[in-house]
Amino acid sequence: MRYKVQLHKTEEGYAVWCPSLPGCWSQGETEDEALENIKDAIQVYLDTVDELAKDSEFRYVEVG
Repeated sequence: MRYKVQLHKTEEGYAVWCPSLPGCWSQGETEDEALENIKDAIQVYLDTVDELAKDSEFRYVEVG
C-alpha cells in the first residue's frame, strides 16, 4: 500500500510525517533514512490501530 508523506529539512536532518495518519511521524539524518524510518512508523501505527480495534464492530461505506 502507498502512503503520501511529507518531508521537511531541519537542522538535525529530516522530519517526515504521514498526513493521512494523524500523529504518525519520524525523522532521519538523511532523506533516505527518514523515508525508511517512516515506513516502520506507518507499520507500527497500523498494527496499533488494528490491536486497539480488534473487539470493535465495523461497517464499510463506498465513497466516490
